[in-house]
Amino acid sequence: MHRHAASILSLACALAAACTSTSDDRPSSVSATAATVRPGSSTAHVRWEPWSDEAFARAQREHRFVVLDLEAVWCHWCHVMEDETYSDPEVAELMADHFVAVKVDQDSRPDLSNRYEDYGWPATIVFAAGGGEIAKRSGFIPPREFAALLRAIVDDPTPGPSVVAPRAMAFSSASALGADLRGELEKSLAAAYDPKLAGFGSTHKYLDAASVEYCMLRGAEGDAEHETMARRTLDANLALIDPAFGGVYQYSAGGVWTEPHFEKIMSMQADDMRTYALAYALYGEPRYSKAAEDIHRYLRDFLTRSDGAFFTSQDADLVPGEHAGEYFALGDAERRARGIPRIDEHVYARENGWAARALVWLYDFGGDASALAEARRSVERIVAERGLPGGGFRHDAADAAGPYLGDTLAMAQAFLALYEATGERAWLARAEDASRFMAGHFVDESSPAGFTTARQRPDAGPLAAQAPEREENVAMARLENALFHYDGAKEHRARAERAMRYVATPEVARVAFTSGPLLADRELARDPLHVTIVGAKGDVRARELMRAAISYPSTYRRIEWWDPAEGPLQNADVEYPELGKPAAFACAQGRCSSPAFAPADIHARIDALAR
Repeated sequence: MHRHAASILSLACALAAACTSTSDDRPSSVSATAATVRPGSSTAHVRWEPWSDEAFARAQREHRFVVLDLEAVWCHWCHVMEDETYSDPEVAELMADHFVAVKVDQDSRPDLSNRYEDYGWPATIVFAAGGGEIAKRSGFIPPREFAALLRAIVDDPTPGPSVVAPRAMAFSSASALGADLRGELEKSLAAAYDPKLAGFGSTHKYLDAASVEYCMLRGAEGDAEHETMARRTLDANLALIDPAFGGVYQYSAGGVWTEPHFEKIMSMQADDMRTYALAYALYGEPRYSKAAEDIHRYLRDFLTRSDGAFFTSQDADLVPGEHAGEYFALGDAERRARGIPRIDEHVYARENGWAARALVWLYDFGGDASALAEARRSVERIVAERGLPGGGFRHDAADAAGPYLGDTLAMAQAFLALYEATGERAWLARAEDASRFMAGHFVDESSPAGFTTARQRPDAGPLAAQAPEREENVAMARLENALFHYDGAKEHRARAERAMRYVATPEVARVAFTSGPLLADRELARDPLHVTIVGAKGDVRARELMRAAISYPSTYRRIEWWDPAEGPLQNADVEYPELGKPAAFACAQGRCSSPAFAPADIHARIDALAR
């Protein structure tokens, strides 16, 4: 995203050259603008309203159009458009006379963000009073050009060429990609790789987490070409790690790795930290461990609230609208002397789920116990502050809409990661509760495929019909398939297949090169690596075996800790002997290893099964 695994937001920015970002920093006295604009607030000469049914009702009463300025609080060009375009007298007059002006921070409204993600930020959408789209524009629009657009709409409100009626889609009847489509996506990934500078895509350079993960896993199976693509991209992306504050910039422009846009958004911090932690486990290169820890340092120093919850992002600009390249060339002390770019201090469940899951990976693959403790604290705060009855989550403290799929999904991923890392059954129970909540709230019964971004609305407003989003459904397929293997409940497999039928629809799978569909397809087609520790939770030898098991570099795995005193595991599909001392058993491809009693033997047992 998203803002999500292969970040939706990164993809949107890659498609819209005008989208710029900001960096996340230490909590400062200057918070980001409110996620929901208050009625009557103003920027320059424009009176802004929040997105609401009332905005459209007013437009109908007063025979106006609606202009939506969908921005990101960390976005440089959003600041420029605010300062230059909406401050222009002619634009302000046209807006006052003919339009209802609506401003929304896209991070605050995943339903709007997912709907218009291809337009990057700022995205400008003009609606008729009844909610129909008239025009959609991507990125910064200069004042004269914007005024001309507004005048043209007043003169002729016929929808322009940017508005295309959604095409009826015949969803896949299979919960798999199929050989031809899988081969097509493989070729698309290879074609997107830059053999000269590394990375995927030629306009914007960033670490596409799903594509790098896929290449690393293929490399671990002996595919040298995929391993080369992964390692060269990992090395090139090190240029986007902030050497002073830590953290990773969102992307670099110009098709090179040396023109960073300086925003630091949570999706990129989480994706890159997870990816570098896995890379260190696979390759043992200290530079990858350092990259993951530098991002961890940044989260700890700049994006952590006093009680352990995480903030959302940090602005790219020290002064909104002014390019900050000179500032980010300075060292830590020199930057602090000038000030800190503002931090968006909203605490969203989705972003906290992403961060917690990444921190668990840092613990799993790097052994950083502080990262596990921070993941626990974050998750516990979100459960307390954002939890909903039935296992779901609000996005913010009070949502203008929602609930949204992404929040409960990200928290479920974090719960499952914590269960895998600790063997504590309460985390698995929470993941199962979240799964049931998502099944009850985000299924469109009129469709055979996918989970929607938000719950269907019964009215006929502009967002009455909610649509699925690809990366969220990739994540749903992977999560639900993993839950199926952990607890054996067939409803999880059915949910995974529902998500995959959407992902495997050719028009959906082909949207971009990012490899989420390939990862989901691999996992649904096979059983995960299965490692079980048999021994008491209080036995230090059992803890050491567990520590060794979770450090094995695989992202598709089922790691469990059976303490006989706790009763049987939920999916007791393998019968393990009690041997009088702690032991580890590895199972794969229908076979189980002999017991391992020493931590050093576990990886060898797994490797032997894989061979």
